[in-house]
Amino acid sequence: MALDQDLFLISMAAEMLDMHPQTLRKYERLGLIQPSRTVGSMRLYSREELERLRLIKHLVDEVGINLAGVQRLLSIAEVMHRIQPLMDEAALSTGTGRRQRDTKNSKHTKNNKVS
Repeated sequence: MALDQDLFLISMAAEMLDMHPQTLRKYERLGLIQPSRTVGSMRLYSREELERLRLIKHLVDEVGINLAGVQRLLSIAEVMHRIQPLMDEAALSTGTGRRQRDTKNSKHTKNNKVS
């Protein structure tokens, strides 16, 4: 049952993802997801969490990564997401964006060709 358009109870989330509710509980215990709770402590899954669960399912079922590997990958992705604005800001303030670095590298490579 969907409580509103963006929040789903565990039974509906599990059905939408073709997963067992116990799997969702296990992923929560491992810290892979953090569903919000109702006053009665029922789990509520947002669309963002459903997308994260789809990614986890893909990594486990189709790519063959174990849950420890998934935890590591998601942790790295979160760190990259947090530092990306800092990297963009630093590149803008120093004037060294990716395009300028790529241009320098390609010029450097062209000049050092071995005949």
